[in-house]
Amino acid sequence: MRLTIDKEQLLKAVNTATKAIASKSADPLLSNLKLDLNDRGLEITGTNKEITIRCLVPYRIGDREIIRAGGLGATLINAKLFSELIRRLDGDELSIDVIDDSIAKINNGQSSDWELTCVRAADAFTDVDLEPDGTILTLPCDAFASLVDQSAFAASNKEQRPILTAINLVAADGTLTAIATDSARLARKTIAIDGDVSFTCNVPARTLVDVCHLFEGAQRVTMAVSEWSILFLFDNTVVCSRLISGDYPATKTVFPDTFNYYLEVNAQELLSAMSRASLLSAEHDYVVKLSMSETDVRVSSRSELSGSASESIQTFQYTGERLDVSFNSLYVIDAIKALKCEDVRLCFRAEMRPFVVQNPNDETVTQLITPMRTY
Repeated sequence: MRLTIDKEQLLKAVNTATKAIASKSADPLLSNLKLDLNDRGLEITGTNKEITIRCLVPYRIGDREIIRAGGLGATLINAKLFSELIRRLDGDELSIDVIDDSIAKINNGQSSDWELTCVRAADAFTDVDLEPDGTILTLPCDAFASLVDQSAFAASNKEQRPILTAINLVAADGTLTAIATDSARLARKTIAIDGDVSFTCNVPARTLVDVCHLFEGAQRVTMAVSEWSILFLFDNTVVCSRLISGDYPATKTVFPDTFNYYLEVNAQELLSAMSRASLLSAEHDYVVKLSMSETDVRVSSRSELSGSASESIQTFQYTGERLDVSFNSLYVIDAIKALKCEDVRLCFRAEMRPFVVQNPNDETVTQLITPMRTY
């Protein structure tokens, strides 16, 4: 393999593919990137077996030449060392020449010449399938990013129950719904989709967040959902992730049908009050109490060691009899931030029943919080 390539485009692709490389792996091959120069361009692939990322650097972008090839071929090269070297080398172009499948000569046409040990690539990553298969769905990147952004925070980060580390994606009846829960809270977001598409899958929430971070200027993303994996294709990047097996917890019946108490309040004022009050409750799972009546709304907290706090809310509208509800303030703070609205509505059925946090002007996203017993 021999080529001269635009350094900026190479570094961008290497940085993206390297996100799939694990910091530690029992398999030494997984610390490498696969470089494959073929008739499409230079494909750069990284994998940790759970997620695989492949980026293509094409020969041309518009009228601009990106790659001048001297010979096709493939090799494996240490991901960390290769990415650091490219980043630190001066110049606008780099030349790479792989000799005898064992040495990659890299120079910048100026003062730097490097020889990095590489590995024969013929038998590497053969179990990774990056061709679209199964159910195909294409949608705008910004719509998909909002789906993930308004649900992923509610997924669990504890591996004791792997299914709860996933986002449950359900496509049916012209909508795509994302549901995430850690059993104490739940987030549900729905967007409209085109076509008669139907599937259900459990995708690691961390993977979906990382995919959205890779979109940059991409306009549309295509998903290919098969039995064991899901592919995301956008611009010159392909991301493949395993699915988490098992049945996601049933959530259709957890949302209350009716409510007895409603609080509509300025989002920033409530966020600020909870943030200050929770300073005293950090030792007890950041529990705060929300006390509501038609004339007064307060956020309070108490600590046997540190004292007590009470914050009065000035801008609100409350409907119902007096109600006191205690909850983990971090859960409600996350929910309100995900809604991204000026005013929020909190809907309650009873003191110890799960309550809903929602945007009064957007029915596509709903957050459910489980209250806690307290003082």
